Amino acid sequence: MKLPYTHVDAFASRPFTGNQAAVMPLESWLDDATLQAIAEENNFAETAFLAKDQTGEADWELRWFTPTEEVRLCGHATLASGHVLLERDGGERVTFRTRKAGNLEVRRCDAGYELALPLIPTIQGDWSEAVALLRSEPEEVWLNPDGYGIYLYRTEDEVRALDPDLKGLAALGNDQFICTAPGSDTDIVSRVFVPGGGVDEDSFTGSAHACLTYFWTERLGRGSFSAYQTSPRGGHARCRREGDKAVLGGNCVTVVEGSFYLPSAG
Repeated sequence: MKLPYTHVDAFASRPFTGNQAAVMPLESWLDDATLQAIAEENNFAETAFLAKDQTGEADWELRWFTPTEEVRLCGHATLASGHVLLERDGGERVTFRTRKAGNLEVRRCDAGYELALPLIPTIQGDWSEAVALLRSEPEEVWLNPDGYGIYLYRTEDEVRALDPDLKGLAALGNDQFICTAPGSDTDIVSRVFVPGGGVDEDSFTGSAHACLTYFWTERLGRGSFSAYQTSPRGGHARCRREGDKAVLGGNCVTVVEGSFYLPSAG
C-alpha cells in the first residue's frame, strides 16, 4: 500500500527550523497498531494522520502520534496539516475534528497561518520532585491536571542554560515541562521537555503555547504577545487570546513530499 507523505517544518519560515511533522492523509483509517508503527518509523515528535470526517462536524478527522503513543492534542502537527491541505486543495480555512481536543481550525492570514486551540489554564502550585529534576529553581510553578506544567524563570539565560535530568522527568509520566521567562528579542521564550512522551526536548510545541497564552496574557495584562521556543532548532509564534481560544500564528515550510510504502499483511 502506498500512502501520501509530506514532511513539514512548522512554526518555521525556512527549512531546518521549527518543529518537524509528518502529515499523512488517508483514504480510511488503518488500525491503531499500524498508525503507531508508522509514527515510530517516521521518528518525528508527531505524525499527523487525517481521514475525511464522516460526521459533518468538520472537514477532516485528525489524530496525532509520537514515536511511542497517541496524544490528545498537538499544535504544530495541526498547523502542518492545515498547510498541506490548503496548499493542495486551496481555500482559506480547514477544520479538524479530534477525539480528545474538540474541533480545531487552521486558516490563512497575511503572515502565514493561524491555528485556534483551546486555552489551557493553570493554577499556581508546587511539584518539588519535578523542580529538583529540572536542576534549576524556578520562581513559580503553575500546573494543569491534564499534564501541563509551567515553570517560570526570571531570565531567558536561565531557560537557555537548563540541563534537566530527562530520565528522571520521564519517570514522572508524559507531562509537558514548560520552562519560560521574559524574552530579549520576543516577549517570552520557552523550552519544553516531554521525555515521558518520547520527546526529550520538543522543537516547538503548539499545545504548550495554548498553555502559555493563558498564562502570559494574564501576567502581561494584554491579549497578545510574541514567542520564541529556544530549542536547538527554534520556533516562532504570534500568540493571542480570543475568548476561550489560543490563536497561534506561524509559518510552515514543506521539506519532503513522497510516498510511504506500507507492507501488505503477512
